[in-house]
Amino acid sequence: MIITKTPFRMSFFGGGTDLPCFFEKNRGAVLSTSFDKYVYVTVRHLPRFFDYTTELIYSKSERITKIDDMEHPMVRNAMKMLNMKELHIAYDADLPARTGLGTSSTFAVGLLNAFYCLKGEYRSKKQLADDAIYLERTLCNEAGGWQDQIAASFGGLNRIDFDLKGYRITPVIINPERKNRLNDSLMLFFTGFTRFSSDIQKSTASSIDDKQKQLFKMLDLVDEAQRILENKNTDLDEFGRLLDTAWSLKRQTGSAISTGSIDALYKKGIQAGALGGKLLGAGGGGFLLFYVQPEKQKSVREALSDLMEVPFKFENSGTRVIYYSPEFFDKNSSVEG
Repeated sequence: MIITKTPFRMSFFGGGTDLPCFFEKNRGAVLSTSFDKYVYVTVRHLPRFFDYTTELIYSKSERITKIDDMEHPMVRNAMKMLNMKELHIAYDADLPARTGLGTSSTFAVGLLNAFYCLKGEYRSKKQLADDAIYLERTLCNEAGGWQDQIAASFGGLNRIDFDLKGYRITPVIINPERKNRLNDSLMLFFTGFTRFSSDIQKSTASSIDDKQKQLFKMLDLVDEAQRILENKNTDLDEFGRLLDTAWSLKRQTGSAISTGSIDALYKKGIQAGALGGKLLGAGGGGFLLFYVQPEKQKSVREALSDLMEVPFKFENSGTRVIYYSPEFFDKNSSVEG
């Protein structure tokens, strides 16, 4: 049995520039962090006592005898990709899916990590990120960028740059006290709305040529945000104000990015004292993130009392195996088709 633990991510700046249709012509960059809410994937070989050969448990249960019969496209394609057979697979998570935190990519990274471990094969964090990108974007043909798979795999507070050659990761150099101040100034609220990120991404990608001006401005904000974090003489509150600028630009990149309800909630947070914030993910619903000075947090919490607040801490580990018990499996005698 293998159990993997893979963190969710929150993207602060540059979202949208990690789409290949943009960065392959120009360049892209995002600034993001992983945090202490996780996807857990349990994988083991299924004993040959049942009238099915693979069992998958997520929001529903699937029991199949042929991989092609599996409804879940990511698991089906991942099993084919790595020639996995006769498995029991279970998915659990600290936060709901389709909420703008990179859930699908986090699951992809954790699933592949578990599969490789079950096969007795080591994969680096970069290999896991690359494989997850290939699984989601090529095999599953899902629209979207590359940042989620990388953030989930590597973990930490990073700048990720994209170009025709691929991507490179640069940790943000910030002293622990300043990083804790940043963490303590961020408030996360669940709006209760969920949507498929790939649907939003399709809408955004189809009009990306018309949004070049906004995307280049969003790209510039990554440099500015990194400077604010790394320069200890700069007021950290500038990071919050920059989030407000970025959210204003993000809303201009697609009609599905925000809704009237989201806009009203965001306005409430700002009027209560937040310096800035954004809707996490591709848009349309999920989690609202605000930067709020400590003395104003009670006011913001009261203004958004109808929403669930989710306390969190940054994390630095990325995907990891938390339980490893190798199994013998004779794939040559497999009964699965």
